[in-house]
Amino acid sequence: MDDHRLTLPTPRTRAPWLALAGALALCGWLGWKAYGPRDLGDPIATSLVALEKQDKLTVFSAQLSPVVAADDARLFGMLKSRQVAVIPARVDYSIDMAAMGRSRMTWDAQARRLDVTLPPVQPGRPNLDEGRAQYLREGVWITGDAQAKLTRDNTLLAEQQAAQQAANPVLLDLARNAARDAVRQNLAIPLQVAGYGEVTVTVRFDGEKDQG
Repeated sequence: MDDHRLTLPTPRTRAPWLALAGALALCGWLGWKAYGPRDLGDPIATSLVALEKQDKLTVFSAQLSPVVAADDARLFGMLKSRQVAVIPARVDYSIDMAAMGRSRMTWDAQARRLDVTLPPVQPGRPNLDEGRAQYLREGVWITGDAQAKLTRDNTLLAEQQAAQQAANPVLLDLARNAARDAVRQNLAIPLQVAGYGEVTVTVRFDGEKDQG
């Protein structure tokens, strides 16, 4: 079966990450208050403090529905069986914040603007929900060993297919947009509360033009 279904996340998928971003931004500001510089001369240092506790920032989650099929043959090909499976999967997208350093930030004091360049958004390993999987089996007689092998094969195929679907450009764009929103909030709030006033944070990714 060649039917591949892709379930695109709704805009509500991003809301939890934005709420988390606000909480992380507040934690970053508290860290700045405790350990950060005592003057306002280095907004980049303040921004790095806001990010340093986040080794990996999860910004987006996609729900996928891989449709796969596996075949099995036994007794010299006389006993054939087939299993089609729909196995829901979730993929989380994250940014390696450990790669963030001073070289990825530029401060324009006159414009009160912080320009940030992020490393690429990376989809994680698919998390299969086999408890909600649906199976369709074909065969005159399917032995227990055959069924176990079909299920293992379908699980492997579903994971591979979900990983391929996660690399869909539409999903990657959604994840990047969610990352921009999260990082803006993570950095703008500590800078504003620290006394830098209304700050603009522009966010782009390696290899792309400024997205604002």
